[in-house]
Amino acid sequence: PPLGGGDDRGGPIALKQARHPLIDSSTVVPLDIVLDEDTRIVVITGPNTGGKTVALKTVGLMASMAQCGMHVPAAEGSALAIFDQIFADIGDEQSIEQSLSTFSSHLTNIKSFLDEVDDRSLVLLDELGAGTDPAEGSALARAMLDHLRARQAVTFVATHYPELKVWAHHTPGAVNASVEFDAETLRPTYKLTVGLPGRSNAFAIATRLGLPGEIVSRARSMVAEGDLKAEDLLADIHRQRELAESARRAAEAARAEAERQARELRDRLAKIEDERAAILDRARDDAAQQLAALSEEVDALRKGLSAAQQAELEAVRARAAELEAKIEPERPPVLVAQRRGAPIAAPGVEPSHAIRVGDTVWVRPVNATGEVLSIAGREAELGVGAARMRAKLADLEWRSSPAPRAAKSPTEGSGERAGQTTVHLSTRPKLDLDLRGLRADEAIRELEKHVEAAYLAGMPFTRIIHGKGTGSLRKAVREALRDNPVVSAIESGQEGEGGDGVTIVRLVEG
Repeated sequence: PPLGGGDDRGGPIALKQARHPLIDSSTVVPLDIVLDEDTRIVVITGPNTGGKTVALKTVGLMASMAQCGMHVPAAEGSALAIFDQIFADIGDEQSIEQSLSTFSSHLTNIKSFLDEVDDRSLVLLDELGAGTDPAEGSALARAMLDHLRARQAVTFVATHYPELKVWAHHTPGAVNASVEFDAETLRPTYKLTVGLPGRSNAFAIATRLGLPGEIVSRARSMVAEGDLKAEDLLADIHRQRELAESARRAAEAARAEAERQARELRDRLAKIEDERAAILDRARDDAAQQLAALSEEVDALRKGLSAAQQAELEAVRARAAELEAKIEPERPPVLVAQRRGAPIAAPGVEPSHAIRVGDTVWVRPVNATGEVLSIAGREAELGVGAARMRAKLADLEWRSSPAPRAAKSPTEGSGERAGQTTVHLSTRPKLDLDLRGLRADEAIRELEKHVEAAYLAGMPFTRIIHGKGTGSLRKAVREALRDNPVVSAIESGQEGEGGDGVTIVRLVEG
């Protein structure tokens, strides 16, 4: 329950680092008294001036202050139950006038409240049973503690009787406590230890004070061997407890240091994570900016390509007009009339005839005839005079198929000088070169032969089909094309031409 509150009347006490409010704060030794719900009696033993009485008074003052609503000088986590009555027998009340000895005064005071205590009472007894025969005083003390235990009163008692140590050790609901004494300095430490009985330290004190050794030895021989062994065992237990307490403090310090390091590591990890997120954000922003710049560059290239194609088309139209002007004097009247705008139909159309490579066709966009050099999908590569162009099949009208050629002997002359190479339309290379399935070195050899043949044939461009795949063949092809002196430009195919699986090669003019 909280300090000075709660419904746990007469319940356990938990005081942590409790300090007597009237002792100088610079010298006071704090007490730790933590009792569980089943412990109702605490027997405090130890040497004189060791702090037993101060411990009793500290508990009584803490309970009184809490129930008065005052601040309690104890550490966080302390708790005090609410008591209906607090009874105390502390100090020496002997009186010559009333013929009361020390024993009588203590007994009279205890008798006044012994029948009033209950499970809601706090009882504080100092030097219970002192002032009379030790055997009888010890027996009376044990009987009174049995009476208080039966009434479930929370009781703190200070005593020197070793029999009460044994009683507290064997009695349920009771526990031993002791105040420590430094035998080396002959000074009490005032530290209260719950769970262990105190030692008298009489022989050690007598030796330190200079009492002759033969007297101390003689006194030790008069004490029962069992009591001496118990005293030595108790001393060893105190040492082991001190070692365990020291180890516990070291473990707590190590745990605190580990927690501190863990916090530092968590903070560093969080900082690293923040830095990583910031780096990723900057990288994403840079990538987005670069992508936007590339998109703008691609758009500009596309516009430039469209303008180049338009310029090429205009050049083809101009060349066609030039050729038409040269042959106009030899035109039949009907063709001259058509050029001047007479409404006559185009001659010799066979709409149902399929167009093939080598056919002569009428090219509507330029109003001229041309030869089909190659067909790719719905488009054809045409030779119109000395120019080359592409046109849709839907814009072409078939005129005639090529006449079959008679075989010539190797010795037949054709007006060509020895060693001179003449490229005929019939030997002109195809528009497309398919390199798919070839190794890189094989593909480069085929590529170089094809590009050279296309250049010698006067073709303005050619298409290299290498496929997409992993991109390694495309990379090798384009690197070889960039180093080729007859290549003026390269570009990826349009969407209907195969995209990145096709490279369009622009050739320099011969």
